Amino acid sequence: MNAPVEQPAVATKPHERKGSLLRTVRAVAWSLIGLRKGSEYQQDVEKLNPLHIIVVGLAAVFLLVIGLIGLVNWIV
Repeated sequence: MNAPVEQPAVATKPHERKGSLLRTVRAVAWSLIGLRKGSEYQQDVEKLNPLHIIVVGLAAVFLLVIGLIGLVNWIV
């Protein structure tokens, strides 16, 4: 008898993924801090759009730099 053949999971293309903005912001924030579980990282790789991660990452770095400049000016 023939055993049923399992179909491989169809992977969506990175630009077609539709991750939420909140999940993307959370993933970028945890990555900037440096605390990340491997299993959560894998989920993010499968679900988040790389373009969204780049945009949110650049915005986060920009806000961090502006915040640090503001803090230094306030202290001085």
